[in-house]
Amino acid sequence: FLEVFKDTIVTPRKLNYKVQFPGPTGTNAVESALKLARKVKGRSGVISFTNAFHGMTLGSLSVTGNASKRKGAGVETSDVTFMPYQDYHGEGVDTSVMLENYLVDAGSGIDAPAAVIMETVQGEGGLNAASAEWVQNIERICRKHDMLLIVDDIQIGCGRSGDFFSFEKLGISPDIVCLSKSLSGLGFPFAVVLMRPELDIWSPGEHNGTFRGFNPAFVAATQTLKTFWSDDKFSESVHKKIDYVTKRLNEIVEKAPVKCRVKGRGMMQGISFEDASLGPKFSQMCFERGMVIETSGIDDQVLKVMPALTIPMEELESGLKIIEEVVLNN
Repeated sequence: FLEVFKDTIVTPRKLNYKVQFPGPTGTNAVESALKLARKVKGRSGVISFTNAFHGMTLGSLSVTGNASKRKGAGVETSDVTFMPYQDYHGEGVDTSVMLENYLVDAGSGIDAPAAVIMETVQGEGGLNAASAEWVQNIERICRKHDMLLIVDDIQIGCGRSGDFFSFEKLGISPDIVCLSKSLSGLGFPFAVVLMRPELDIWSPGEHNGTFRGFNPAFVAATQTLKTFWSDDKFSESVHKKIDYVTKRLNEIVEKAPVKCRVKGRGMMQGISFEDASLGPKFSQMCFERGMVIETSGIDDQVLKVMPALTIPMEELESGLKIIEEVVLNN
């Protein structure tokens, strides 16, 4: 797996990462990334963003914005400061400037953080998609203020943006990257943390664990990389589906009898309804017509289109047709 991952993913993109196998799920990758960042910088503070979702274990919950999920921790989470994600205060407010203002102001109450963790598209948070300019500003701020940049690519990574990494066309180079979910190719438990080589300061056994190597996942992941990422054909096919999804969702929104808009990026887009109750309602109506579709956002206001990247076009078309019928006729 490591050889194929290097040859098909890392080297062609001119990246230089060491690979760590944490526990087998996405939240394990996030926990490892946070722990490493704090060890490297010798500081405990972390910046996360409004509506972020990074996992369901204690460390991951501490950088998750959703109040109902955070309550599940049963304890107060600490050492995390939440800053507004792009457009949180509207399109006219640059929230990256707000972040830097807090960091340079000795009266802000924010001590020097170890890292910033972000999703380039907030999957569970409502399909909020960051622009290249905004994420570049976040990276610049991290460099200026000696913070590590952690990108959680667990949901939008592994091709869902059309490229293997969601940040490839955004013009940034994260210090640490978290991957899981589709990485194994078949939904097997499998996660990795990528880090710049100089960040690997773990002592032997300092971050160990039992479930670090589910062999079928290594086999499936290796074959998936060989099959889909040895050339550009798969990525090109995904981009074509992305264009189609974007086109069809915009058509639906233009005709919709209710106030709504298209959100997201790649094969992780959806329709956000001003009346939040319509998200769950339309999801149920799609289910009654034979299609499972989930919602996202703090109030489940977004009907989330997130099919398998290998979905045949005719199935993609039929699914979007169901969404169209539900939204336009109810």
